[in-house]
Amino acid sequence: MERYGYRYRLFPSIATKLCKSFVNTIRSLFGGISLMDRYIATQLIPPYILSVGLFTSMGVAIANLSDLSNKVLEYDLPIVDALKILLYRVPEFFSYALPISVLLTTLMTYGRLSSESELIALRSCGISLWRATIPAVMLSLIVTGLTFIFNECVVPETNYRATGILVKVLHEERHFWQNKDIFYPNYEQIKLPNGQTLRQLKSLFYAEKFDGQKMQSLTIINWLGERLNEIVVSDTAQWNSDQNIWDFFDGTVYLIDGNAAYKEAVTFKHQQFPLPKEAFEFASQGRSPYEMNLFQAVQYKNLLQESGDTKNVRFFEVRIQQKIAFPFICLVFGVMGAAIGAKPQQMSRGTSLGLTVGIVFAYYMVNFFTGSFGMIGLLSPSMAAWLPNFFGVGIGGWILKKLEG
Repeated sequence: MERYGYRYRLFPSIATKLCKSFVNTIRSLFGGISLMDRYIATQLIPPYILSVGLFTSMGVAIANLSDLSNKVLEYDLPIVDALKILLYRVPEFFSYALPISVLLTTLMTYGRLSSESELIALRSCGISLWRATIPAVMLSLIVTGLTFIFNECVVPETNYRATGILVKVLHEERHFWQNKDIFYPNYEQIKLPNGQTLRQLKSLFYAEKFDGQKMQSLTIINWLGERLNEIVVSDTAQWNSDQNIWDFFDGTVYLIDGNAAYKEAVTFKHQQFPLPKEAFEFASQGRSPYEMNLFQAVQYKNLLQESGDTKNVRFFEVRIQQKIAFPFICLVFGVMGAAIGAKPQQMSRGTSLGLTVGIVFAYYMVNFFTGSFGMIGLLSPSMAAWLPNFFGVGIGGWILKKLEG
């Protein structure tokens, strides 16, 4: 106990030293930033904060208020629950607002610097446009990290809770919750004498209904090697997490002999079977890809692979890659916004907002088509997710190169 107590006494001093080290690092970093970078950063940060608030509130209002008011009036959704759902939806639109705000802010800031000839003055001092856009790139990278963390740690859980309220109060169905006709095949790898491996069906799990805890009206078919071994029929079953085994109730085990003929039947009131837990996890997951973080999505994709559901495996492979690629649209929008804004022109705030809407719409259209191509197999999942980002950065770099030349 003294050893652990000593460790806890050391913790405050270690934490203090780490905090001081972090603060000193930040100070030295900002101390090394040039005057030009600091000036452009001060022009970027205030409008960025305002843009995030604007786009978040607009997204929540447009996408949720009408639907929730309809549910309150038509389906008797309690106002308290409607407000909870509204609050739970805020993080999702906040995550969308982060990259969009980067685009609007860089368009406005570099557009103003261009229209007031400040970029011309910088170029006359030997500073290239590439160098002048570094503050925008740095802002984009910071927001990329923030977006990734937020999408992993906050958004999936709040989306899941919002859906949970609708399921509980209005009895809406979860699109990815297997609450009936649960079909789960379990495979094993067999090594052949020639060294090759063969994927062979080991058991077939079927349940008519699932209430979140118990399976009802089950049929399980088990094979021993290539031979049918037994068929289990049961009224109910549930996963025993304490013993990591299935508890079956009120059923019958039909034993099959080596000639695939009926041998005998054994009835039971309660029987435990060492079947895989994956069938329970597959049915109880109940989350869409937008309600999962990367770890959960990869786990569920592996469950789908085990079940042989190749269609949904492809869907989740694309969605997983899109979850990784999505935060980097902050960098795409930062480069494009700085490049377009730096063109010699008079750019008002209305023009910047219009360009933002057009670019965002074009990006999501490209993302929609590449994602669709990925799901039907015309593109690999990684290419389907990352191609819009490469395309956007390429356009921004081409514009800057043209202006620089």
